[in-house]
Amino acid sequence: MNATQCVDRNATKRGRATLAKAVAFALTFASLIGVQHEAAAGDREQAKRMYDRLTGTPPSPALLDTLTQRVTNEGPVATAMYIMDNTQPHSSPFYSVTLKNFATPWTNRDQTVFAALNDYTATVIGMVRDNKDFRGVLSDDILYVGTGTYSTTDNNMYANMEANNADLRVVLQERQQSSLNGLPTTATAGVMTSRAGAEAFFIDGTNRAMFRFTMMNHLCRDMEQIHDTTRPPDRIRQDVTRSPGGDSSVFLNNCVGCHNVMDSMAQAFAYYDFDESVSRLVYTPGQVQPKYLINSDNFKPGYVTPNDSWENRMRLPGQNTLIGWAGSLPGRGEGAKSMGTELASSEAFAQCQVEKVFRTVCFRSPVDGADRSKRDQIVAAFKGNGYNMKTVFAETAAYCAGN
Repeated sequence: MNATQCVDRNATKRGRATLAKAVAFALTFASLIGVQHEAAAGDREQAKRMYDRLTGTPPSPALLDTLTQRVTNEGPVATAMYIMDNTQPHSSPFYSVTLKNFATPWTNRDQTVFAALNDYTATVIGMVRDNKDFRGVLSDDILYVGTGTYSTTDNNMYANMEANNADLRVVLQERQQSSLNGLPTTATAGVMTSRAGAEAFFIDGTNRAMFRFTMMNHLCRDMEQIHDTTRPPDRIRQDVTRSPGGDSSVFLNNCVGCHNVMDSMAQAFAYYDFDESVSRLVYTPGQVQPKYLINSDNFKPGYVTPNDSWENRMRLPGQNTLIGWAGSLPGRGEGAKSMGTELASSEAFAQCQVEKVFRTVCFRSPVDGADRSKRDQIVAAFKGNGYNMKTVFAETAAYCAGN
């Protein structure tokens, strides 16, 4: 290499270094400007952001003046609660739009927001509106209906409500689920035993879908997150082959990690089915549904389901203790109601609700230390306020309104 080439190469390196410094400075300056802009968000801007994000619509000038005054005098959290106040007409879009879109993906296997209003979604909306202990969404004898007659064999009442743009803030009424679908009170389990829930997750199959989607929708964990090959396999049913493709290592290193948890929990649904011929939920107390006994030749020594007793193997020492199971519960029981109580009493249930609201209101998941710290504070507030979901929406909206 001659002297000229050396000089040129050094000059190039210096030029690149200078450019890199300039870019870094520009990014730092831009971020500082952004931080200053966020910090400068005034009461009026915060009021508008909260209403926009909680309802999906802009406030009228007069309403914005009112909300701004409330932010100034009462603070952002109290203002967010006022935005959701179901005695006020301005809160209607929160119930008919935001909450419907929030809950609808939980009601179908495609997890689409474009599904019709149904009894599962309506029950979530009603429980939020009425400040219910949200843990009951998986165990209470509860269902919300509207105008018209509830049917156990079709969704017409809810479809008509949606087609007529019914104001869900007003029309939804709480009912005992057992009085509508004929289940014993002890067999009701919130949205899991709603007609829409049954149609989506009890239809065909082996009822494992109800457990999987309940974990996904209400504990924010799919089977991959709870996969643990160290649990005992004695509750895995006969339909699961122990040598997929003739290779037992596939079962031992993969399949067992999900089924040892899933099968011992999904036994809670042993008496439930969705009968397509009559399009309704069926419950057969004391009689295990045939779907639990199919394909028995796949592994004859496998578990034969005798009843609806379930056991939470995730409580055993290991990674799934991080879900935070309630020490006051035994971790076993009979039927869907007690199993729903087990899931909804976990720390993961509370955290999952907060994270879903965070994504809905802030348009992002918690991404940094500040976000995660605030998430933990909101989880504590959620639990401390009787699992009232409005608390979560208000605290989250107030936090994101300023940044």
